[in-house]
Amino acid sequence: MIIKTINNRLVKIWTDYVEESAMRQIENLTTLPFLFHHLAIMPDVHAGMGMPIGGVLACKDVVIPNAVGVDIGCGMCAVKTNWKVSEIPIQVIRKEIMKGIRERIPLGMEHHAEPQDEKYLPEGHDLDKLEVVRRRHHSILHEVGTLGGGNHFIELQKDKEGTLWIMIHSGSRNLGKQVGDFYNQIATTLNARWYSSVAPEIHLPFLARESKEFGMYWNEMKYCIDFALCNRKLMMERIEEVIADSLKGIEFEPMINIAHNYAAYENHFGENVIVHRKGATLAREGVVGIIPGSQGTASYIVEGLGNPESFCSCSHGAGRTLSRKMAIKTLDMSQEVAQLEAKGIVHAIRSQEDMQEASGAYKDIEEVIANETDLVKVKTKLLPVAVIKG
Repeated sequence: MIIKTINNRLVKIWTDYVEESAMRQIENLTTLPFLFHHLAIMPDVHAGMGMPIGGVLACKDVVIPNAVGVDIGCGMCAVKTNWKVSEIPIQVIRKEIMKGIRERIPLGMEHHAEPQDEKYLPEGHDLDKLEVVRRRHHSILHEVGTLGGGNHFIELQKDKEGTLWIMIHSGSRNLGKQVGDFYNQIATTLNARWYSSVAPEIHLPFLARESKEFGMYWNEMKYCIDFALCNRKLMMERIEEVIADSLKGIEFEPMINIAHNYAAYENHFGENVIVHRKGATLAREGVVGIIPGSQGTASYIVEGLGNPESFCSCSHGAGRTLSRKMAIKTLDMSQEVAQLEAKGIVHAIRSQEDMQEASGAYKDIEEVIANETDLVKVKTKLLPVAVIKG
């Protein structure tokens, strides 16, 4: 951990390199008058919108929509099976399992043609008080159980014993973006009305806890977190069905799930505060989490150590080193494909556009994990067998 003082505020960073654009955003965060105690930056840090991804920000009495992000509730889930990968013919993986997953789970911008059953949506929410959710209710019936695009993925993986695992990275689909954008605009308007000292050009407008808009955002954010979990659960259920059709007698352990884009009430350093995790994962002592690598590299099941210096947080993945545009422009597709095929990984790279999610666009996951041994301990290392990108 590296400790810096920026604008008379402490910043604790779990990496020795931060790109210039992300460092500017870190500097902007230190200007916030309601920043609590210190700023924590995870080893997978890279620039985001307003707040860098891989950032943990604790505040007193405010929530910042852009410090949560637009894919609210985005996260990881994983399931262990009782089958060995070596017992599964490669053609079964290619022609039955991966093909079956693609047939049952819409990818990228695709949605279900027919609305899904209401039972797959979150329960216990008052939709009459959720303006954006209520407006998009019909749409999310088509979106639940879909992967999304960008860095979202479905992977078949194996542990050191060769046991088959399933891992999913996905979030709240377009709903999270609609909620995030809607309340960020409200916050921008209110901050101007309040003559806020937060500079508008840093894109971090806030909602004060005593305002009705705070409560509105908070309730819709919680729905998005629950919706993202429902989305992952439904995909996992259908993946398990596909695999069970091909591998008779397969058994699935309970699903591990953890989110990495949200805000929550927590107690740190003796104070009740609002912790924003944007591309960061809860690592409270004993909490089981997931830190994925990039396409073609290892992922990790970890257990939190409860380090107070990171507000009990850890990284959410490897973290980008190249923007999507730069990855498409500079990475060698033949080299990236050769690396995957040398490892025997089933993939779907077909064009230069796919380079935006190639391994070369990401940090070394082994280095990321090595930089946070005081935040988590590794329980299981998983290597990719077959990959579906959004």
